[in-house]
Formats: sequence, C-alpha cells, structure tokens
Amino acid sequence: MVCDLCGKTGVRRRFISKSYGSGESLLVIEGVPVMSCPHCGESYLTGHTLHEVERIKRQREGIATKRPVAVAAFG
Repeated sequence: MVCDLCGKTGVRRRFISKSYGSGESLLVIEGVPVMSCPHCGESYLTGHTLHEVERIKRQREGIATKRPVAVAAFG
C-alpha cells in the first residue's frame, strides 16, 4: 500500500484500541485499523475508518457493551 502522507510503498495496517472521552463518558473502541508507514513514521486513520468511528460513537448505547477496566495514571 502507498502512504497518503509521503507517497512511498510499504504501509501496513495495524489494529489498535482507541479511547474517546473520559470518566463516565469513556468509550474504548477495539480493533480500529490504523495505517502505519515505516518510511515517514506516521500513523493515520483512513476517511472510511473515521466515519465508522463517528458512527460507533453516535450509536454507542446500542452497540457498546459495558466492561470493568483497570485504569492507571502515568508517573
């Protein structure tokens, strides 16, 4: 795949967890595809992925499951 930022080939798709909000409004989305370029070092979400993330955030009450999660502060 070609990097949208530097134009070089070799971009890889990774899957990560992303968190949005905080406290009671915290939403964690697992399996978010992120494009990573080994040449320029940038990681980015595609337009399609951004639209899907926004859809999930809007419909969180109907599709998200509640799970306890451990939280630690850095430092």
